Amino acid sequence: MRRRTVSAGNLEEILQATEPAPVSEQAAVATTIPAAPAPREEHRLRTEFEFELPRGYVDEAGTLHRHGSMRLATARDELRPQIDLRVKENPAYLSVVLLSQVITRIGAITDVHAEIVERMYATDVAFLQDFYRRVNSEGHTRAAVTCPHCEGGFEVDLSGGRLGES
Repeated sequence: MRRRTVSAGNLEEILQATEPAPVSEQAAVATTIPAAPAPREEHRLRTEFEFELPRGYVDEAGTLHRHGSMRLATARDELRPQIDLRVKENPAYLSVVLLSQVITRIGAITDVHAEIVERMYATDVAFLQDFYRRVNSEGHTRAAVTCPHCEGGFEVDLSGGRLGES
């Protein structure tokens, strides 16, 4: 690496060379450069979905974790469990491995692995399996339901929230 020594005379030359152009020169340059096209409205693909577990995951310290997020699955996510030895020994273990790959967070836990999914209540695992199916095949988290009292139909968002909210 070569170092350059700057004297007081060189400093003035450098400052003059890096000084911004006068306003009249900037206007002349601006007229010769075409304006950038207006930004298009982008429709972004939603790749992460929030959820709220029905019961919640209780960690070793006894802390309850109910809110989490799941990302969309990739082809690799669906293929990787096929070579997992635990899945080869017990095909029912496939959903545990698959869920552990696509769940990005449960409460404060960001390192979600198969052992965490194993320790979840069956109700929560069933919820997450259905949530995975909805997110990855239907592209949303809404479900059509019918009121048992008035038999009116409406949609609920399975991603969570307080009762009565969608």
